[in-house]
Amino acid sequence: MMILPVIMAGGTGSRLWPMSRELYPKQFLRLHGELSMLQETVTRLNGINAREPLVICNEQHRFLVAEQLRQIKQLSHNIILEPVGRNTAPAIALAALSAVANGDDPLLLVLAADHVIEDTQAFQAAVMQATDYAFNNKLVTFGIVPTGPETGYGYIQRGESLSLDGQGSYKVQRFVEKPDSDTALKYITSGEYYWNSGMFMFRASEYLNELRKFRPDILSACETAIEKPEADVEQDFIRVKKEAFLACPDESVDYAVMEKTTEAVVVPLDAGWNDVGSWSALWEVNAKDENENALTGDIFLHKTTNCYINTDEKLIAAVGVDNLVIINTKDAVLVIDKSKVQDVKKVVEYLKQNSRTEYRRHRESYRPWGRCDSIVSEARYNINRITVKPGGMFSLQMHHHRAEHWVVLTGTARVTLEDKSYLLTENQSTFIPIGSVHMLENPGKIPLELLEIQSGSYLGDDDIVRLKDHYGLF
Repeated sequence: MMILPVIMAGGTGSRLWPMSRELYPKQFLRLHGELSMLQETVTRLNGINAREPLVICNEQHRFLVAEQLRQIKQLSHNIILEPVGRNTAPAIALAALSAVANGDDPLLLVLAADHVIEDTQAFQAAVMQATDYAFNNKLVTFGIVPTGPETGYGYIQRGESLSLDGQGSYKVQRFVEKPDSDTALKYITSGEYYWNSGMFMFRASEYLNELRKFRPDILSACETAIEKPEADVEQDFIRVKKEAFLACPDESVDYAVMEKTTEAVVVPLDAGWNDVGSWSALWEVNAKDENENALTGDIFLHKTTNCYINTDEKLIAAVGVDNLVIINTKDAVLVIDKSKVQDVKKVVEYLKQNSRTEYRRHRESYRPWGRCDSIVSEARYNINRITVKPGGMFSLQMHHHRAEHWVVLTGTARVTLEDKSYLLTENQSTFIPIGSVHMLENPGKIPLELLEIQSGSYLGDDDIVRLKDHYGLF
């Protein structure tokens, strides 16, 4: 039976600020390896008899997900958009309903998009072990073999041993909440407990049957929400009905189904798993130099030990320091003791309270047509470095309060200005007066890069009057 990976990519966590932000959270970052965490999650399945993944995310991240799937050739109308977050039970229900609507009943392999798994071979072996149980209508959860009395995870207590595969799988005795340190130590000492990974495998139909049994209200709301999904301009996305999904209860799959079913099975997973929930966790999983420093970027060190340092562009020089996390992005720098990384949330709280944009977005933002780096932002002028991918284009638009000057750095631009259309190449420029209807597109085969100088009395995005949009944004 074919496996359908269902990848949960809807999180907006801030524990890895300033790299992870609300509009660009950690699952889209390259934090461990050459690919983003989402891409690593997908490519980790290479070699398993699996379909292209079904990815579940929110509206704000849809173009990020589409672009990252396109880069690894896994994009095929396989992104479900949640209009609001309703936790994992409804999200998985949407995936299951989408699957059975096509007349199939695949094994759903539910994965988080933001976990590190060091040993791909061990992970794949556990997945294949789980397929036997899922095929026989069991609901499988993967229990992480614990490496210590961790208080930050929920636990799964194993029950009766199963002999179907002879590899040490068990019935689930119970799920337990995050324990205190003494209780966690007792769990580890007993040898009967695993960390709850939040990864699952089951038949689509079996999950829906159990959901109907225990939480029919969730199932009913999801059935209404995904019935006859709304058409999408780009055909990459499956949109659900917002009002129906708003009525859906907010519930995790653990509470809604796994803790109630009598068909739960736990397959142990010992594959170097880490949910990288903090900068110290990233230090743990990354390669280190002879002084136990994990480094990414342009860095000079002298008498520096036990540090995690990650820099986007600038040189970082660290002299005579120990046990620090130093993170540099284009618009923020974080310096924090590695033992205090949980307090990053204090920074994010401050930014939100003071209406600062740094908690929400990076200086560089991604758009359906490419990306925009806001180099200078002043009261009466902005300077942006814009990259438009081949075939990408702005909406047909105009502005009431600002003029724009475009200077092409590389590539070829086709500019539409009122009733004229013309090409610009490197070192050529054009001026867009206030109130003029205009559009920019890249007709070439290589990325188009240009400088955009905006000037005027008001420069907000709500001064963009879109007359024609190509991406279904408005």
